[in-house]
Amino acid sequence: MQADRIHLIGLNHKTAPVEIREKMALSGDQALPYRELKELGCEECCILSTCNRVEITFVARDADKTAPAVRKFLFGGSDLSQEEYEKYSYLHRGRDAVTHMFRVASSLDSMIVGEPQILGQLKQAFKTAVEHGATGPILNRFLHKAFSVAKRVRTETNIGGSAVSISYAAVELAKKIFGDLAGKRVMLLGAGEMAELAAEHLITQGIAEVVVVNRTVERAMNLARRFKGRAAGLDELTDRLAEADILISSTGAPGLVLEADQVRPIMRQRMNSPLFLIDIAVPRDLDPAINDIDNVYLYDIDDLQHVVDMNKSERDREAKRGEAIVREESLKFTSWLDAMEIGPTIAALRAKADEICRAELGRSLKKLSGLSDKERKSLEKMTSAIAAKMLHDPIMFLKNETDPGLRTEKLAVIRRVFAIDPPNEGGRCERNDQ
Repeated sequence: MQADRIHLIGLNHKTAPVEIREKMALSGDQALPYRELKELGCEECCILSTCNRVEITFVARDADKTAPAVRKFLFGGSDLSQEEYEKYSYLHRGRDAVTHMFRVASSLDSMIVGEPQILGQLKQAFKTAVEHGATGPILNRFLHKAFSVAKRVRTETNIGGSAVSISYAAVELAKKIFGDLAGKRVMLLGAGEMAELAAEHLITQGIAEVVVVNRTVERAMNLARRFKGRAAGLDELTDRLAEADILISSTGAPGLVLEADQVRPIMRQRMNSPLFLIDIAVPRDLDPAINDIDNVYLYDIDDLQHVVDMNKSERDREAKRGEAIVREESLKFTSWLDAMEIGPTIAALRAKADEICRAELGRSLKKLSGLSDKERKSLEKMTSAIAAKMLHDPIMFLKNETDPGLRTEKLAVIRRVFAIDPPNEGGRCERNDQ
């Protein structure tokens, strides 16, 4: 079958520890691995390399020879044994490869189910493969379909809304403490990605103001501008904290940024109004002793696990709906792809038989001038029925073959026996008729 030419070899966070994944990450000259994979027998290929997975999707006719070579290529820069190759990696073929790729694109196979980054990473991987001439009609169609399946999963489920991230969990915890965040004043300590994600979640809750405090004021200003907030330098931290209700800290500092002795005078200035602090930095930004101060509530990254657990059941429900979509789309795609291989040949067979029937019937009817219209139609039906019965066995000869190599050989035999020109199957695969 045409679908059985699609293979996927890789490893991810489920099959290999981080120290193994680090060795597999592909970097440097991007053209080199594609050249090597083509030399190994990959007619088409695409490499996806992230911190949580490295996967090579490829199309090959001689899978028994190509797949082991690709697996060896994947682990080529390591000192692992053959036994370890097999322990840490996986090989998917045909519909299994299609289903796996659709799950990856839809973030159903991610460490955090529902995270949106993987789809962007996959699109970039595909773009790179195209730029190096590594893809063809099958992978082009396959990966574009993966993108549309991911879009459908995100549209028809709430998998994105229930995805769990550290920044999302931090905001959820703030809601547990305050109930309603509308009108609250928020300070972000640090202007990195974690702070940005937290701010995005907070804005949707109707907070009154965002103040971004950072060692580099310019970076603080850039982030604050996005959220129509204010920026301040680290030297203004305690002054600004006196005006805040919530502090989310996520700097990259090597040590504590805010200590208990700095918070005590702030609480007197605030007339002991409650202050909620979330420290999502590693190592921690905030002195654990702060939690001993009255009306100050400090939570660190470990405390967020409770929020993560509460969201897990909702995320799992939405993931099940996503899995059903993936199964449906995998079946449709593989069936369509397999039909594309034999479809042109079957259509050509029927067209040739129809042409012969019409030609022979036309010659016969000239000699049978006394026939009525009803008799003429009966002859037409009879010739069509004979042709259909004659073609039944050759067509089933093609359709019943499950081995992709034998399927290709049988197609060649049928085209030779019936003198049918080879169809432009590669071009037909580009049709967007699914």
